[in-house]
Amino acid sequence: MSRTVLTIDGNRTLRDGHPFLVLGVRCSNAAVSDAATDELVANLDVFASYGVNAISVYVMGSRFGDVRGYREDGSLDPAYMARMARAIEAADARGMVVLLGCLYWGNSRAKWESWPQADAEAAVANTARWVAERDWRHVFLDTDNEGMAHAQGVLDDAALIRAAKAAAPDVLVGSNYRGDPPPEADLSIHFANRVADKPYLETEGSPSNIPGGYWGPYSKREGFYGYLNVGVYTPEMRENQLALTREHLARGEGYMLASTWLQAPPPQGPNHRPGGYGTEEDPGVRWWLEEVRASLRP
Repeated sequence: MSRTVLTIDGNRTLRDGHPFLVLGVRCSNAAVSDAATDELVANLDVFASYGVNAISVYVMGSRFGDVRGYREDGSLDPAYMARMARAIEAADARGMVVLLGCLYWGNSRAKWESWPQADAEAAVANTARWVAERDWRHVFLDTDNEGMAHAQGVLDDAALIRAAKAAAPDVLVGSNYRGDPPPEADLSIHFANRVADKPYLETEGSPSNIPGGYWGPYSKREGFYGYLNVGVYTPEMRENQLALTREHLARGEGYMLASTWLQAPPPQGPNHRPGGYGTEEDPGVRWWLEEVRASLRP
């Protein structure tokens, strides 16, 4: 049983029965290796000292990291899930909540192109049961990151959410595809619409003032299987990132920082430590963390 309990009350998130805003970092490649998981666990106290109270980790995909926590039949791979469990339990020990992502489709080589809907639903259901069996009440699921599989016409996201809830009704599940969340979803996250009766969390916060987008030409180049400008931000990007964080928190919405610094695949990363101030000479996300500690944490 987890020490930390995340619950939903209407459009609010609560931790241990008290109103709570998620303020986290996206560590979607945390299970790519034992070394990556170990670095994250070793730095959770550091992140917590800045006011971070949540992390996100993914079972499948994480673009370029190619985490393959599911076997082709939808069962869970023990090696990846052992790493995931270490991170989840370490987060709980520090009062942190965890977004556990299931499918991260995109262009990842880890996805099972052969999967019909039934196999994807089995994978999501197995994940929900895995959480429920451990009585981890500080964990919530993202069944399909950004609705990528749904957007490609591969999977029905509402059915994935229903599969998770059918397998483990008490495990919280977020809706992360464009449009209103289905009734079975407990909260709206990232790409989903804000609705009056569910909390909204920005679970992939990044600068919005870059032509083509932060995850577009600034971070990617055709023919290169990895990220560019890892942990590097212009002053304007840093200012925009902080402004977006403030806006979400002021609206009573959670916010999780997503960065190539945290998410880069080996050998570029993942970098599960603050790093520096976002320049080419000193890359990292310490600049964001310091502002969170100084003036942004709820």
